[in-house]
Amino acid sequence: MFKKILVANRGDIAVRVIRAAHEMRIPTVAVYSQADADSLPVRLADEAVCIGPPERKGSYLHAPNILSAAVITGCDALHPGIGFLAEVASFAEMCDAIGLKYIGPPVKAIETMGDKIEARASMEKAGVPVVPGTNVAMRDPLEASKIAAKIGFPVMIKAAGGGGGRGIRVVQNEEEFPKILKTAQVEAESSFGNPDVYIEKFIDTFRHIEVQVLADEHGNVIHLGERDCSLQTQRYQKMVEEAPAPHLPPAVRKRICEAAVRAAKACGYASAGTVEFIVAPDGTFYFMEMNTRLQIEHPITEMVTGIDLVKQQIKIAAGEKLPFGQRDIRWDGHAIEVRLTARDPDRDFAPNAGPIRSLRLPGGLGVRVDTHIFCGYEVPPYYDSMLAKIIVWAEDRAGAIARMQRALDEVEITGIKTDLEYHKRIFANAFFRKGDLSTKFLMTHLTD
Repeated sequence: MFKKILVANRGDIAVRVIRAAHEMRIPTVAVYSQADADSLPVRLADEAVCIGPPERKGSYLHAPNILSAAVITGCDALHPGIGFLAEVASFAEMCDAIGLKYIGPPVKAIETMGDKIEARASMEKAGVPVVPGTNVAMRDPLEASKIAAKIGFPVMIKAAGGGGGRGIRVVQNEEEFPKILKTAQVEAESSFGNPDVYIEKFIDTFRHIEVQVLADEHGNVIHLGERDCSLQTQRYQKMVEEAPAPHLPPAVRKRICEAAVRAAKACGYASAGTVEFIVAPDGTFYFMEMNTRLQIEHPITEMVTGIDLVKQQIKIAAGEKLPFGQRDIRWDGHAIEVRLTARDPDRDFAPNAGPIRSLRLPGGLGVRVDTHIFCGYEVPPYYDSMLAKIIVWAEDRAGAIARMQRALDEVEITGIKTDLEYHKRIFANAFFRKGDLSTKFLMTHLTD
């Protein structure tokens, strides 16, 4: 097992990894920007190293500073967390080059799934259904327009290096296609350092279902069931997730989970990962992308399976075999997660920053809170707006909804604007309570 782990991230995910490592009796090193000098990860880790200024490019995205921190503190492993450098193949390659074990998948798997065009081609070859579209980069406007017309409008233009709901543009007709294509290419270059885009058929109403997979370095691959992540803003940012997915036919669930395992095997995966799918109303499903890292919503899978995904990541990276097979996995009850963020629903979910004047977080039976905030914490303007993940478990979905409503009622946070009241509206909504979910839910059922 590792002697010391550097946690190359911040916020609640850094706290999550530090806690898992400490339970395994592994010392940890936190890295932090100047803006995070008094953060909870810094307080909880055994050691902490400042890696740069508040701006992410000079700190959490600055690989040389992070790797130097690992070397000078004597770490033999690094956990990338979520976001920042977590899905950057070159960063994982740098870790390998200096003898630092990267707690995540092999470089080749990150490369394959990080390029969405290559990922589509790889999935087709593995027999995993993909949305009708292109498996090559679209650069020539005239050629791309012809292909889009053949696929049939509306279509989506997606960044080859995108992910997490970013880098997506919907085109309604042929007339507006060239202009939007150019805009998408510019955005892709500025956001992901890669101007390549591809085209997919736009499916208007669907559910966003993802499958958690675990794979070790000995060729063993299993799934831990699915999660429904359909409740998203117009910018494709997830707000509420639950496991298992409500009203998903058992036959569809079985096929999706089997497809996710095939996807992981096809790219030589090892570690925890998530395969995401579009599911149409008739049960037809298509591969969307694979996230080669831990997901923000991983706690709900942990709640229904009893499996600690971070500890499994660490053990897999240390060369251990999975201690269980597919037949050993059991699912119990229903779990729901709410992402409490410093975003203002009244201003199109614009992020905001500032001090937390007062804070009360929920607790009690079946309630878990993953967070890095505390009373007096200053929410910085430089990073993601996540404040806390509130996770509940109950014997069934109705019980989980009731427990989440109780948990949300217990939350008190002042000093900054949050989306707390918006979440309360979601759980009071009759369509949500029936499980009538799709990615258009918020636009359809929660508009003023």
